[in-house]
Amino acid sequence: MKSRLAIGLAIALTLVGSAEARERHRHDHEFARGALQRGEVLPINRLLSITAQYLPGDVVEVRLEPRRDGALRYEIRVLTPSGKIRELLLDARTGEYIGIED
Repeated sequence: MKSRLAIGLAIALTLVGSAEARERHRHDHEFARGALQRGEVLPINRLLSITAQYLPGDVVEVRLEPRRDGALRYEIRVLTPSGKIRELLLDARTGEYIGIED
């Protein structure tokens, strides 16, 4: 009986978590669109050309991340020609290089 209750609770929490993740993703999309329209971030085509200058390879993920100081930065995951995933960090407004993480 207790195990059924625990399994049911785990499933319910997973479903709630999934709904919250979908809602957060929807708001992330709206946030990114608004930032682009206000000129607060670079468009993706410009971002990709900057990325190629610093980190050659195939872009596999781009995330727009707010920082505590209110600035925005792009975190771009790149599959390098050697097969390694690396992450390029750029200022979202200017495209200025911040760093590369492995």
